[in-house]
Amino acid sequence: MKAGYVALIGRPNAGKSTLMNRLIGQKLSIVSDKPQTTRHRITGVLNTPGGQLVFIDTPGIHKPEHTMNRRMVRAALDTLREADLVVLVVDAAEEAGFGDRFVMDLLADLHTPLIIALNKVDRVKPKAELLPRIESYAKGIPCRAVIPISALTGDQVEHLLEEMLAALPEQEPLFDEEYFTDQSERILAAELVREKVLAHTRDELPYTTAVVIDQFVEPEAPGKITKIYASILVDHDSQKPIVIGKGGEMIKRIGTEARRDLEEMLEGPVYLDLHVKVRKDWREDERLLDEIGLPKRS
Repeated sequence: MKAGYVALIGRPNAGKSTLMNRLIGQKLSIVSDKPQTTRHRITGVLNTPGGQLVFIDTPGIHKPEHTMNRRMVRAALDTLREADLVVLVVDAAEEAGFGDRFVMDLLADLHTPLIIALNKVDRVKPKAELLPRIESYAKGIPCRAVIPISALTGDQVEHLLEEMLAALPEQEPLFDEEYFTDQSERILAAELVREKVLAHTRDELPYTTAVVIDQFVEPEAPGKITKIYASILVDHDSQKPIVIGKGGEMIKRIGTEARRDLEEMLEGPVYLDLHVKVRKDWREDERLLDEIGLPKRS
């Protein structure tokens, strides 16, 4: 059978996380319209009749300005060394820029098979503009295929999956059939809370926020309550009232929606306690970055 690691690489906000969630059929990576939403590599395993694909969703490749961002970019680039196949996810609805060229230059000397997924084709209008973009990428870098897809709608994703399977080596499965992800419940819980923060604060709060799980109390028995105590970190005093909201309305909304997703993920009732803390320059705090799961240089 076919089996191997598939690295999803690309610029921020290209749709890598949406694509992996679509392929896996469950939500592993949080999604928002803000670039740099994904901060660490996330592994998800898909078993099919034809083989086993181990997807690695990576942070978007960008110019790093903080220790956190440098770790994020390293996490993406380090993945290339272990991948059996690289899928470059490109936002087809945007004109290619210097950032896209930078990523393609990084992949130019890659000896690993490469597939380019032109994502967000549902936003390309008129459709006649799509063909020259496909031809441009096909000529720009050696690859097995350039496939236009929409991770959001699922258009052509099945075709992409077939091409990925065909590109993988023949070998035994890398993980047991029951294995699903390398993410702990603590990390997934923190990410689900952060997704709601991003969704509701939008442009009011930039990328200077993180979520740390202070305590994760597992249920005493199946069906019993899971207790999660978490801190939402912000960079400046002025950002704290944004997250709390007038009369606590914002943090209540964040908590309600996050708890709903957590109960679905954990398949049981959840008590979620959220607090907002100001931690200046937390993006330079090596110990905190370890805690939220960002890898150091490998």
